[in-house]
Formats: sequence, C-alpha cells, structure tokens
Amino acid sequence: METTIDPPANPPGRVIALHHGNDKIPPYIYATVFSSFCVITGLIWDICWHLSIGRDGLLSPPHLIIYLGAIVSGLFSGYEILRITFLGKPVEKSKSVKVWGFFYSSLGALFCVWGALAMLTSAPFDDWWHNTYGLDVTILSPPHTVLALGIISVQFGAMISVISLKNQTRHFFSDNPARKKVRNKILFWLFSLSAGFLLTMWYTLLSEEMGSRNTHTSDFYVVACVVFPFFLMALGKAVKHRWTITAVAGTYTLLMLLTLWIIPLFPAEPKLGPIINHIDHYQGFKFPLLLIVPAIFTDILRNKFAYLNDWLLALILATAFLLTFFVVQWPFGTFLVESPYARNWVFGSHYWYFGSNPNWEFRYKFPPWGLETTPELVKGLAIAWVSCLISTRIGLKWGNWMNKIQR
Repeated sequence: METTIDPPANPPGRVIALHHGNDKIPPYIYATVFSSFCVITGLIWDICWHLSIGRDGLLSPPHLIIYLGAIVSGLFSGYEILRITFLGKPVEKSKSVKVWGFFYSSLGALFCVWGALAMLTSAPFDDWWHNTYGLDVTILSPPHTVLALGIISVQFGAMISVISLKNQTRHFFSDNPARKKVRNKILFWLFSLSAGFLLTMWYTLLSEEMGSRNTHTSDFYVVACVVFPFFLMALGKAVKHRWTITAVAGTYTLLMLLTLWIIPLFPAEPKLGPIINHIDHYQGFKFPLLLIVPAIFTDILRNKFAYLNDWLLALILATAFLLTFFVVQWPFGTFLVESPYARNWVFGSHYWYFGSNPNWEFRYKFPPWGLETTPELVKGLAIAWVSCLISTRIGLKWGNWMNKIQR
C-alpha cells in the first residue's frame, strides 16, 4: 500500500507576500528623520537668536533650517504617497491607508505632509504677527503654536514611519536572520533619533515652566510626571529592545548638549532695544534635564518585570521614574542655579537674555516664589506620583497600539 501526503490546503482569504527580496530602507524614511532633526535644531537656534539678537526676519538662518525640514519632509512624503497611489504594487497598497477614497499612504507620511503644510503656513503668519505686534514674549504665541503643531506632526510622522517599517520587518527575511538583524539595528537607531528629536521638541515647548529655578517646586515634578512618562513608556512598549527608553533619552540629552555647546561659539549682538545685558556671542538655550537617569532605571525594571500585567508594571515604573528623577534633578537644579562651577560653557548657567538685568538679585539663587515648605512639597510630590501613575498607564496602552502599526 502506497501512502501519499498531499500539500497543505491554501489558507482562506488573500495572502500577500510581504518580502520580495528587497531589504533596502526607503529613502523617504531617512528624509523624514533628517527633517525631524532640521526642525528641532532650527527651533533651538531660533530661540537662541531671540535671546541674543532679538527680532528676526522671515528668512533668518534658523527659519531657513526649519523650512528646509518642512520642505524635505513634505516633498519626500508627498512623492511616496503619489508613487504608491499610481505606481505601487498591490503589496504596497495593502500596507497603506486609503485617503479620500483614492490616495494610498502610510500613516507616517500623512502626518509628515500635514505637518509640513502647517509649518510653511505659519511662516508668513509669524512674520505678519511680528510686524503687527512686535517681539514675542512667550514661546507659544499664535503663529508659533501653529508652527509647533506642524513640527510635532512632522516628527511624529517620522517616528511612526520607522515604527511601521520595523513592525513589518517581523515578517521579512525568515530565510536570512543575519540580514534581518542588520535591518532591525538600523531601524532601531533611526527610531531612537526620531523619537529623541520629538522628545526634545516636547521639552522645548515646556521649557518656560521647567527651568532650573523651578526645580525646587513640586509643580516642576507634576509637569514632568504628566508629560514624560506618557511618552517614554509608550516608546518602550512600541519598540521591543532592552534599551529603548535609554536610547531615546540619550538622543535628547546629546542634542541639547551639542546645541548648548556649539551655538554660543558664534558671534551675535543684540539688535533690538532695550539692551541691558551687553553680549557679543550667542546665548545658549538650556542644559538638558537628567531624564537619562530615570530612563536607565525604567529600562532595567520594565525588562525585569515584563511578565507583569500593565497595571502592576505601571505602578513600578511610575514610582521608579518619580523617585529617580527627583533624587537627581533637585540637587542638580541647585548646582545649576547657585554653583559658580556651573557658570561655564559646559553647563551654561551664565547665559542671560540681552534684555534682562545682569545684576538681578536672584540671577544665581532661588527666588522666594521658587521655594516651598516641606508640607507643600510633600503634597505636591504626592500629586506628581498619582499623575505619573496615570501618565505611565496611558503611555503603556498607547505603546501597545504603536507596536501593532504596520501601515
């Protein structure tokens, strides 16, 4: 008796091979990450311009860098949408989102195009605002808010584009693990850069409330616990790697340090009165928050307790984040404000806006409104812990969603 084995039956539905032998990362991925870098460095340079020179024009050098990021992001992402729509293969369209019933696009490319349009729209709006109302006194003026939303959209689009491609890579190269490993490594660092640039943008928007003179108030830690755990914990869930959060926080730290150290090397003088503090070089922005410390502890703990459900994990990670951040940032804030050893190019605590009095009595010490009694501090830290717990839990939930994105 002869026994034959029939081939397995075809699975129901349509099956599309996701890999056709091409392991190259699409150029628009690199372009969007480059755009994300351009817009955040241009923005920090623009803030330093306002601190050092004052009024800027529509085509000032920092603005040109920001516009470059918007244009590169818009063009490359727009081209990718048109290419998939008119020239894309069925496999590419199956991995895309259909827009207006006709266009095919990745989710990240849509965010990049929308963000680029918002950024370029904000440019003439900002110039008109300055000509009408004069110099901004806050970072988030109406035109800057439009610009900020556009920047966040571009940077989020860059990050989501990388996450989507990384998630798709799970199904690639089953016959060649070495190629898959190399591709995943490249995508991880592209993700770390794009997410780190977005974290820097997130901090920049809050920098007026999170200055070194605020580090001895509980409000500082409440804001930090609302904003940063939500973002960082989500990233740790979105991309499976032992040091995801550390790599993102490290990118933020390095970018902040490089801009702090490089921009003040160039000459600049105020061109808008009143000039009270006479300077001849750019004034630096800010020394980065010590987010790298809680990031390291968070990565260690989330890997150690990965078997727990997200509620218990959120309790552990939130507590660890607040404790480690408070323990390092409180004394470091004292150092930045009061220590003469911080008044140098490394830490930059001596940089001062040209319109501020250099002899202000609280320039190198905490003002009374920057201090709290012990009961006030304890109460505020309790609020910060609850905020951190909620932020962490939402972040874990969001990260689970991002970990599934493949479009």
